[in-house]
Amino acid sequence: MVKKTPFFARTGPLNETMLWEHWAGYLVAQKYQYSELYEYYSVRNSAGLFDSSPLFKYQIKGADAADFLRGVLARDIGQCPVGRAQYTIWCDDHGWILEDGVVLHVDDDEYWLTAAEPNLRYFQNLSHPYEVTISDISEEYGLLALQGPHSRNILKQLTPDAEKLAYFELSSTQIAQKNVVLSRTGYTGDLGYEIWVNKDDALAVWDALMEAGSGYNITPFGQKVLHMARIDAGLILIDVEYHTARHAWVDEQRSSPIELGFSWMFRGLQEDSRPFIGRRAIENELVSRSSRWHLVGIEVDWQRYENLYNGLGLIAPKDHTPIEEAMALYDGEHNWVGHTTSFMFSSVLKKHVGLAKVAPYHAKSGSPLQLELVVNNRPLTVAAKVVKMPFYNPARKTA
Repeated sequence: MVKKTPFFARTGPLNETMLWEHWAGYLVAQKYQYSELYEYYSVRNSAGLFDSSPLFKYQIKGADAADFLRGVLARDIGQCPVGRAQYTIWCDDHGWILEDGVVLHVDDDEYWLTAAEPNLRYFQNLSHPYEVTISDISEEYGLLALQGPHSRNILKQLTPDAEKLAYFELSSTQIAQKNVVLSRTGYTGDLGYEIWVNKDDALAVWDALMEAGSGYNITPFGQKVLHMARIDAGLILIDVEYHTARHAWVDEQRSSPIELGFSWMFRGLQEDSRPFIGRRAIENELVSRSSRWHLVGIEVDWQRYENLYNGLGLIAPKDHTPIEEAMALYDGEHNWVGHTTSFMFSSVLKKHVGLAKVAPYHAKSGSPLQLELVVNNRPLTVAAKVVKMPFYNPARKTA
């Protein structure tokens, strides 16, 4: 039986398209408006509201909670004090990534962790002999993401804590006289916040946000826009940029943190003595530089893209719908050097951009590539180049 999030009594009537999909057993909107660009520009120009409740949510609590997480998570949770959140990953013994998520240090000896897939048994099996309790609190809380340049203006009407939160900080506060945990985090690459609220208080918080945002064109947005925004932001997605090592059959389907661009998580590793899971394999890869590929951003040469289609008597398409599948990449001699994982025409940037896995010797910014497109059922190539990510990175996101 498909479950409904704590906000469904509000999101259901708002979904004009009646387009729904399943996410972790829950019913979620693909898009609310007939034009997803309406929702997209609300996020980029004003404020959008997204129901993230289907994420799995775990509470890690106890005297050894920090020590436990320092041994399981690849990024050092010891660098995340109470009142802060941290984007992190966890790996298997071979250094292959299992999943990524955000961990919140909500109180002394208490952490909350989000994940896209179920991980309860995995964490519990690793918890002995630590003095720690790991609980699945997924159904106890609703989770909202308020994203966009006016998200702070909306929230500061409801709680004074919103205005003082720095990037990746969090606070236990109240909205509409309901207890919430508010964090300055998100998955759109913009200024944004996420709100954890008890399921019984969910509708009151939703209503308060919609009322406070009425003067800012606050707009609920669905899965399609979330995927568009995360590509703009150069953010990875499970089952697209990587597959969990749990479900992989061969190493070709597995990814290391270094290959996914997470080398920055291991700065200062020589001074960090944690024996976290996968450490030896990650250290060996860093020293030997044995990564098979690197995740990079690519940008298509717009003039050559236009000319390719115009030369065939066609209008060059500019489709903002994400293509989250492989498109081949070649070097100048038509040797295969990698493939895209996500690709789209960014409506806000007015250019075709994508995330791609390429051989290390082609990963340097500015490296020329040829992207294969299928036009009139024929494979043709267009010039592209490697560029730095994120593609869209407004100063307000971290200011």
